[in-house]
Amino acid sequence: MKDAERKEAKERLRGQVRRKAAALTEAYRRVAGTAICRQIEALDAWRKSRVVFGFMSLPGEPDTRQLLLDALASGKEVWLPRCEAGRRLAFLRVTDLGTLRPGTMGIREPEGEEEALPEADLILVPCMAAAPDGTRLGHGGGYYDRFLKGKTGLKVCLCFSDCLTETLPAGENDVPVDCIVTEDAVLLTEERCCSNMKPERSEGGVPE
Repeated sequence: MKDAERKEAKERLRGQVRRKAAALTEAYRRVAGTAICRQIEALDAWRKSRVVFGFMSLPGEPDTRQLLLDALASGKEVWLPRCEAGRRLAFLRVTDLGTLRPGTMGIREPEGEEEALPEADLILVPCMAAAPDGTRLGHGGGYYDRFLKGKTGLKVCLCFSDCLTETLPAGENDVPVDCIVTEDAVLLTEERCCSNMKPERSEGGVPE
């Protein structure tokens, strides 16, 4: 597939995913988001991690706030992104989520000067949709693909099961993730991700 065709295919998919996401109920997003974060906390890689690159979720995405609060409370070093010129992500260390301020797309971002980045043990990655082979569909800015290139930390993508798809178009600049976590399953593309494959489910299931 040529680059222009791939770009067009991705834009069509984004439209489809936006329509599908808009149909998800608030109850589903809330319960499924909580289940996804519990799945992540059960990962061996999460339990052993000391340095975590996270993100503050957009409305409609799995809510990461409590996961980040738990990470801070457990003594993990948490770094969060800020959008910079040139569609670049700058990650800054955060010790208090209350210090974040609204930034690009209304996402709460850290303030302050950039520092030298440590090696992350685990990197949380957002998506609009994802495929089992680790391919993800972002919002189209390429921020995360630029940032993830060359990073050695375990890349863990948070995705509602309703936003999983069998395949996604990918080019040479698209960086796959190592692990996709939904409310129902942990999908591994790297064996180092976790030692427990059994998914956690919220009691009574996830409401539609």
